[in-house]
Amino acid sequence: MNDQQRRRPAKPHRRPKKDPVRFLAFEALRAVDERDAYANLVLPPLLKKARAKGDFDGRDAALATELVYGTLRRQGTYDAIVAACIDRPLREVDPPVLDVLNMGVHQLLGTRIPTHAAVSASVELARVVLGEGRAKFVNAVLRKVTAHDLDGWVEKVAPPYDEDAEDHLAVVHSHPRWIVSALWDALGGGRAGIEDLLEADNERPEVTLVARPGRSTTEELVKALGEDNSLPGRWSPYAVRMAEGGEPGALEAVRESRAGVQDEGSQLVAAALAAVPVEGRDTRWLDGCAGPGGKAALLAALAAGRGATLLAAEKQPHRARLVERALAGNPGPYQVITADGTRPPWLPGTFDRILMDVPCSGLGALRRRPESRWRRRAEDLEAFAPLQRGLLREALKAVRVGGVVGYATCSPHLAETRVVVEDVLKGRGGEPVEAEWIDARPLLPGVPALGEGPDVQLWPHLHGTDAMYLALLRRTG
Repeated sequence: MNDQQRRRPAKPHRRPKKDPVRFLAFEALRAVDERDAYANLVLPPLLKKARAKGDFDGRDAALATELVYGTLRRQGTYDAIVAACIDRPLREVDPPVLDVLNMGVHQLLGTRIPTHAAVSASVELARVVLGEGRAKFVNAVLRKVTAHDLDGWVEKVAPPYDEDAEDHLAVVHSHPRWIVSALWDALGGGRAGIEDLLEADNERPEVTLVARPGRSTTEELVKALGEDNSLPGRWSPYAVRMAEGGEPGALEAVRESRAGVQDEGSQLVAAALAAVPVEGRDTRWLDGCAGPGGKAALLAALAAGRGATLLAAEKQPHRARLVERALAGNPGPYQVITADGTRPPWLPGTFDRILMDVPCSGLGALRRRPESRWRRRAEDLEAFAPLQRGLLREALKAVRVGGVVGYATCSPHLAETRVVVEDVLKGRGGEPVEAEWIDARPLLPGVPALGEGPDVQLWPHLHGTDAMYLALLRRTG
């Protein structure tokens, strides 16, 4: 070191600048990881608080939302890319560091943010939340990421399709391998169909509203949204889609529970159950797993229009309170109770129609809850199996002879859908039940690609809905 270098003054310490958008996105990602929270529950209150402080406008909120959901959806792909850019196993990278890295990778490869801005903003975030030393690591990794675009990286980190099709699809489309395998089994067919499905899982779903009959109309919702921000439902007569997004809770009908946010797949399940012809009495309806209340609210409205009563039962008290909120103001008679459908307080043969939308893996809603794919394990399905069979078995006891039961799941996994129904009907693991399948397809008029029946599986890539499953069964003895 020469004298001139010795005399050069040190650079003044610069305090890192906090970027409110990226800091908020990081907070949301940490909540998802540390508390097993869901982004769709964590993010709205964070955004509301930021708006109240004056930190955010609409564009800021949109960017924060994209950073959170884009990072979660593409986590598997981004993990593989980061792993290729570091000299240690990925598991040795601290989770907060990996969140900053993956959010930076998403900005570089999944958005139109300029490269220099994506890198500098990510490094600045790292300085704020991780410290200077780790910020240098983030900087080094992201500069390596800039060497290729997304397609280039995928070609480098994904195994060839011909060598390992499932692992190739898992990396390219950011799904765990076991989920790729399960979805492929349920869907059947060749490569094109499964790729379309996995791509649909990574798309941002539309916000769909339901106008509850007798309480609101689609015309009211269209008028409140404006023609530029409203599209008719694809299949449900009660649906209106928000073309440009926005805040559904700002609508008067939603605030008053006369309308709600509900995927069309869920609307179709409730509407199909209500449409099944039933001879004789049709006054007692049951939603046996009613939380959080969307299907129960639609069923209650449909029941009220026919002079029927809905009993909405939910095992978890906090979810039962959500059901009460959803049904508040319903003009028809209804009752909400806290009850376990596997140990029901009602007598056998009490009801004319029953919906049993059972707890499940949620693999049908990966568009809305992308973090679920990284939390679920194949062995989780074993825990759901006894509960699903028990709920369906008790529902078939609770319905009268000639009445109908709708068994529904937000999962296309065969172990949660047709296998459950077949096991119950054949008496596997319990007493056989005298019931027959009803062809559900005619009860979803206008909906294409419903398969060979008699049950129905909806798909994001074919129907634009969550992957809801519905089997309709009539008790015969």
